[in-house]
Parts: sequence; C-alpha cells; structure tokens
Amino acid sequence: MSVIKVVVPSNSPGGMAAERSEHFGHCDVFTVVTVNNGEVDSVETKEQVEHGAGGCMVPVQTLKDFGAHSIVVGGIGARPLAGFAEVGIEVYFAPREQIRTVEEVVAAFLAGNLPIMQPSQSCKGGGGCHH
Repeated sequence: MSVIKVVVPSNSPGGMAAERSEHFGHCDVFTVVTVNNGEVDSVETKEQVEHGAGGCMVPVQTLKDFGAHSIVVGGIGARPLAGFAEVGIEVYFAPREQIRTVEEVVAAFLAGNLPIMQPSQSCKGGGGCHH
C-alpha cells in the first residue's frame, strides 16, 4: 500500500510539532499523517470524540471511518486495542519517554522501528497504567 494514514494521539493543538499524548483515551486530538510512498504527504488533526454510549469503540470507529490504517500509542486499554484489531487498524507501541513528539513518532514508524502493540501491554483499567 503506497498511501497510508498513521494516527498519533496528541496534545493540543496537534500537528507534527505537538507532544504526543500519554494514552489513546486521554488525548486532546488525533494527528493524522498521510504517508505516500514513505514520505509525509499531509498532516491534519481530528478532534477526540466523546466515548459516550459506545464506550471506547466510538473513537475506534471514528478513526476507521476516517480511513486510518495504523495508530501509534504509548498506552491503550484492552478493549480499544481489541477494537482496532476488529476493524483492521494496526496498533504500534512507542515509549513516550523516548519518543515525545508526533514528528519523532512518524520518523520511528517510517523507519520500521516500532513494534506492534501486544494485548499483554494494554492497560487493565483502574488508573495504574504503566508501559
């Protein structure tokens, strides 16, 4: 696939220079980077959506509808991680203490330096999420 959309949960205002968010469910915005043949083609932001009645699946489905192929997180709960697998979006892990900005995340992603997030790495709830 030559064109892909990579999502990075970000702090406001989003964009390449933004700090990435600690956790998928707590971000202010999603920075969506369109990559064409390994090069950044465009960058846009999408507001985080209320979880509401659909719980964690609301933002998962929103990103799927937006055309996301991959998301890079520092933390994510088990349910949205499973939800991304259900809708065909790959979830990658990037340690926030080492990779702090959206630009650094995208560079690591494009270099193939980020592992797929495993279910054992997901947060189990209760606020004690350590990655």
